[in-house]
Amino acid sequence: MAFILGMGNPLLDISCEVKQDFLDKYEVKLGDACLCGDTHKGMYAELSAMDGVQYIAGGATLNSIRVAQWMLGEEGRTGYIGAIGNDVFGNLMKEQTKKDGVMTEFMVNPDVPTGACAVAIHDKERGLVANLAAANTYKKEHLVAHENLCARARIIYSAGFFLTVCPEAMIMAAECAMNTNSLYCLNLAAPFIIQYYKDPLAKVLELADYVFSNEDEAKIYGETNNMSDTSPSAVAKFLAMLPSKKGSRTAVITQGSEKTIVARSDGFYMEVPVAKIDKSKIVDLNAAGDSFVGGFLASLSQGESLQECVLNGHRGARYVIQRSGCTFDGKSASRLHE
Repeated sequence: MAFILGMGNPLLDISCEVKQDFLDKYEVKLGDACLCGDTHKGMYAELSAMDGVQYIAGGATLNSIRVAQWMLGEEGRTGYIGAIGNDVFGNLMKEQTKKDGVMTEFMVNPDVPTGACAVAIHDKERGLVANLAAANTYKKEHLVAHENLCARARIIYSAGFFLTVCPEAMIMAAECAMNTNSLYCLNLAAPFIIQYYKDPLAKVLELADYVFSNEDEAKIYGETNNMSDTSPSAVAKFLAMLPSKKGSRTAVITQGSEKTIVARSDGFYMEVPVAKIDKSKIVDLNAAGDSFVGGFLASLSQGESLQECVLNGHRGARYVIQRSGCTFDGKSASRLHE
């Protein structure tokens, strides 16, 4: 059984529907993710005080791992590493991941609170503002102490957000995957990662077997790398053909409700349309991309075809956008095919 390991920033999502004036007040951009700055300071308390607020174990990488675990259904098929505080939010994180069947090996920092992510939802779209706190204190030494998890994993996945915290741990994990003939997967994650962490991103990309992105991130990646054609298909092919220490790379670029593009370094290219869904069924688009990756990785861990991996990614995203936040019923995705 192939074991999937995620490494990232564990954040408790504080998720709620908001009005336009909330977005204006805190300068929140819908469809984007950013780190907490001075303008955002009061938004966590304000969201927490709202009716209908939800607390969900989150952070991009953990969302994907939780979805993959739910899809695989069998406890312990996935694991997760990151840093939390010794507090109520940290305990909620431990409880939720345990309930979801994900094996965790958290680094606990007693001096800093557990990170949180404000999820402001307006008209089904979402804006994310992350206050990393304890997540930002993750140290490579913790990974060294738990190297057995890396060695055991057949797939290791990180969203690019982890580049702001511990790129050396990502390199170590990617090199471990290379040594054990396993797969290392990376997500470009957000425009600010591509623009401001260009060099560390390039180093990790060299070691990545799979790279995920959405169309907006792909465009920014193309612009940052001075490409004349920044269309999703051109960027997918470019990413696939970047120098690789592994010899092969697959780039996967999602285009929302339209299609997903796959390009591989051997010249393979595919576009998979997304099955239409009635707009009225969509609750919110939070974690749609993360859920796609979770479904994709679940299929990948079972040795399924690239097309099936993409279709399973679509299933994961389709399911989660019909719910509030990255949540699911039960411990397994058997209901998904109904």
